[in-house]
Amino acid sequence: MRAINPWINFNGNAEEAFTFYKSVFGGEFAKVVRFKDLASADFPVPANEANKMMHIALPIGKHNVLIANDVPEFMGRVNEQENRSKIVVAAESREEADKIFNGLSAGGEVEGPIGESPWGTYAGMFRDKYGIEWIVEFDSGYTE
Repeated sequence: MRAINPWINFNGNAEEAFTFYKSVFGGEFAKVVRFKDLASADFPVPANEANKMMHIALPIGKHNVLIANDVPEFMGRVNEQENRSKIVVAAESREEADKIFNGLSAGGEVEGPIGESPWGTYAGMFRDKYGIEWIVEFDSGYTE
C-alpha cells in the first residue's frame, strides 16, 4: 500500500480552505477538477455549482496528500458537526485496490462501485459496516 490520505467534504468553500492549507503547508496543487470540467449532456452541472471543486489535491510531505471536494447542493449540506471526511487508501495496483475495496466494504454500503473515476484513477467509495467512509484508489500515473 502506498499511502492512506484524508479526504474532506466542504459546503462550497473547498478552494478557499485549500488555499489556506497551501499557505501553511506550501507546495502546489497536484490536481484541481471543477464540476464544470465534467459537465456533459449526461452530467448537467447547474451554473451555481460549475466553479465548485469536484476534486482538489494538495501533496503534504513525501507521501501524503490532502484531498477534498465541495458537496453539490442537490446532495444536501454537509453537517459540519459530524464526521465529514473520508479515508483514502492509495493502492499499488488495481488488484490490491479490488482486494481492499471488497474486504473493507463487506457488510457496508457502497456509494460508488470501484472503476474508472472522473478524475482519472481507478477508484470506489463506500461506508463500512461501522459507518466509516472510505475511498480506495489506484492511480497508474502516480510516480514516486
